[in-house]
Amino acid sequence: MSKKFAMDFIKKNVLKCEKCSLYKTRIKPVFGEGFLDADIMFIGEAPGKNEDIYGRPFIGRAGKILDEMLDSIGIKRNEVFISNIIKCRPPKNRDPTKDEISICSSYIDKQIEIINPKIIILLGRIAIYYIFNKYKIEIEKINKIHGRVYSINNSKIIPIYHPAAVIYNNKLKEILLEDFKLIKDKI
Repeated sequence: MSKKFAMDFIKKNVLKCEKCSLYKTRIKPVFGEGFLDADIMFIGEAPGKNEDIYGRPFIGRAGKILDEMLDSIGIKRNEVFISNIIKCRPPKNRDPTKDEISICSSYIDKQIEIINPKIIILLGRIAIYYIFNKYKIEIEKINKIHGRVYSINNSKIIPIYHPAAVIYNNKLKEILLEDFKLIKDKI
């Protein structure tokens, strides 16, 4: 089965998903997008307001920061795959619940399996907690683990701050730039 066929099959399921109550308040599910043979996959938490409207990941203010970080290391957005743990926006941008993560996580697991990236970048604590729990990696606060490289199966896992953190704390921009330099070194 081709990667495109497999990904399209999952996408059809996401678009009609009603497994948790988030479908009742969403505008559009956000499946993810990018290059299916990408060496790098970015995984965030959940869609925000703009993502919910347009059905695309990281297109709001945090997305502009992500694009800037990618530009800083000479990578184009269409060379990576970008997705989230949760495919529907939680109301008022609240954190997804454990139940919502549990219900929705099979989609991101399948996306990771299909893309089989060399590097998985975890954007923020929700993505970090999910992947670290899944692979039984000890969880520490992000300020202690950001930029560290973990090896899982055939992939390198790199947790970093979520680009939205820069919106609220501009001092994190330099840290995020340094973490992106590390990503470039690992390619």
